[in-house]
Amino acid sequence: MHTSDFNWALIRSFLAALDRGSLMAAARALATTQPTVGRHIAELEAQLGVLLFERTGRGLVPTEHAQRLAGPARAMAGAADQLARQASGAQQAARGTVRISASQPVTCVLLPPVLLQMRQALPDIQIELVSSNAVSNLLQREADIALRMVRPDQASLLCKRVGQVAIGAYAHRDYLRRRGTPRVPEDLFQHDLVGDDRQTDIRRGFAAMGYAVGREQFAVRTDDLNAYQAAVGAGLGVGFLPRYAARRNPDLVSLLPMLAIPPLPVWLAVHREIRSNPRIRQVWDFLAQAMPPALA
Repeated sequence: MHTSDFNWALIRSFLAALDRGSLMAAARALATTQPTVGRHIAELEAQLGVLLFERTGRGLVPTEHAQRLAGPARAMAGAADQLARQASGAQQAARGTVRISASQPVTCVLLPPVLLQMRQALPDIQIELVSSNAVSNLLQREADIALRMVRPDQASLLCKRVGQVAIGAYAHRDYLRRRGTPRVPEDLFQHDLVGDDRQTDIRRGFAAMGYAVGREQFAVRTDDLNAYQAAVGAGLGVGFLPRYAARRNPDLVSLLPMLAIPPLPVWLAVHREIRSNPRIRQVWDFLAQAMPPALA
């Protein structure tokens, strides 16, 4: 194989399959199809003349060849990402597209009125809005700017705290008619609780208040924030919601005002190398100014 014949685009599929352990998971990460990733892996194996993965019922098992290639492949991908960031940062026109990542409640409730103001102030900039509960990896350009309730810890990211979100305990009035209203925190354990599944935020919150709570004490469990809000809104039990989102449902009743639930900070994050891009800088500055500092 001649170096000039090598298809560098296949490296991205190779690394996604290596990191995620299956073609399906790799395809989801790359926003493509499983057959496409499989075809890329097969083509890369043919070009290199080695087997990179053993296909098993449990997914993909990397061979020794894949493990040896992983380091150079990651270096190649990192160089490509850096090139893209520097090229983006060098663009001078304050027009084009900015991709913003935020959690589901933020994208569905909090951001739209802010984006309406932004569209009026910055009409030459289009917005791509990514609704994701995951901490999006700005280093890999999954987004240009992220709004997060936890501070990203990558050293190459610039972060600014732009507000905080108040959290409260809520239940549907029909649920309370059926089961009664909890008056003190200990009453919660006599009620159906809506909790998280693989995430541990709610359990850690209970622990901080001195209550050891396991997954099995949640009658309904989900890490999907829209599904969580819908479960509480349907009367499935007592849950913990951002107050700005709960107020949209007049049938939700605020409970246990003595619960000292710490507010969630709102962080704005961007990669240092692209913040100098004029359109990204304008969107960053607008969000930093327009986001409500306190949502109670």
